[in-house]
Amino acid sequence: MTDILRLPDELGRALRERREALGMSKSELAARAGKVREVIYRLEAGEDSTVSSLMAVLGALGLAIRLEGVGLPSAEEVARRFQEEDDAS
Repeated sequence: MTDILRLPDELGRALRERREALGMSKSELAARAGKVREVIYRLEAGEDSTVSSLMAVLGALGLAIRLEGVGLPSAEEVARRFQEEDDAS
């Protein structure tokens, strides 16, 4: 996984794809990360969670964070994401 993830839902989707690729259920991932299953649901949905929960889940998935100077998503990127969500509804 080498994508640059700039929005919470992109991170959530990447976490879900990695979990599924490893053949893990949400419950199994939660147990491996030492967290409750609700944490997995929240992270995969792109919702708020603690940094420590994110780090534990990343570790359980064999992933790490690398920080790069890419800036915040542009207003156009955010607007496009909301439009995609509206179109999917």
